[in-house]
Amino acid sequence: MYRRKDFYVLFALIVLITVMLGSLNFFNDDRIVRYLKDACLLLIWLFSLVIAITTTARQIPAERESRTIYPLLAKPVGRGEFVVGKFVGCWLACGISLLAFYFFYGLLSASREHTFPLLAYFQVIWLHWMCLGIIVALVLLGSVVFTAPSSNATICFIVVLGILFAGGHLNGVAIQIPGFRGELVYAIYYAIPHLEWYDVRELLIHNWESKGVLIDWLAWTGASIYAVLYTGMLLGCAWLVFRRRMLTL
Repeated sequence: MYRRKDFYVLFALIVLITVMLGSLNFFNDDRIVRYLKDACLLLIWLFSLVIAITTTARQIPAERESRTIYPLLAKPVGRGEFVVGKFVGCWLACGISLLAFYFFYGLLSASREHTFPLLAYFQVIWLHWMCLGIIVALVLLGSVVFTAPSSNATICFIVVLGILFAGGHLNGVAIQIPGFRGELVYAIYYAIPHLEWYDVRELLIHNWESKGVLIDWLAWTGASIYAVLYTGMLLGCAWLVFRRRMLTL
């Protein structure tokens, strides 16, 4: 990711768009800063998805194209270790990019509001990073199922965005559908990873920590455990598929 300069381009876009928005003054209303914060956080979420999905989708195919996967697996390195190593590398890269994005956001917000809610930032960044862990594991699973990185990235983008925007509403849709189709929608609702749980941007947008409001630590821990379990399940599925895949020269 460092050599491909993906992060630098996206970070420059965040800085450019956010600075342009921050230079505007709408009706001399100080509360407009909330809309600026919302726009900046939305960009962080979108660009973190781009980094996570595109970086992960090309890992295993790039190893095959360069033929480095064959001497690597010829050494005492199992396929499970290979999958976990790719996951850890991509996940840590996503975490580093998140820290840079949120650091810029914190500077912008502090310059406007003169506050820096440390606990709120910790909860938001941690949950965002755990969400990216699920996404990275999902893309790794897709990379051993689909042959082309472009098709894997496209399908994962559609799935992730669909879950973020519609996943939390499937239970309400299932109530309105009678019979087997409603039960099928319910099954999908409980089977998909609920990535929308980790979108807690409102905590920073509305400065809830200054009002004595934070995410309940029990709920925060439960969401973290859920992410770990779902990530482990996806990595296990990726390992099962990958260990049965024939790697031909």
